[in-house]
Amino acid sequence: MTDKLAYSVPEACSVLGLGRTRLYEEIKSGRIPVKKIGRRTLIPVSGLEAFLRG
Repeated sequence: MTDKLAYSVPEACSVLGLGRTRLYEEIKSGRIPVKKIGRRTLIPVSGLEAFLRG
């Protein structure tokens, strides 16, 4: 991946090759963890790596 600690939703979609709807489905199911900062949703790189492993 990269030196970033977290991705925005559009960045995570691009990195994973998933659409926005599918990404939100995975977030809602708990398979991809998120961190909310105000209105912004950040997805930790470690969470994406765990999602891909699991």
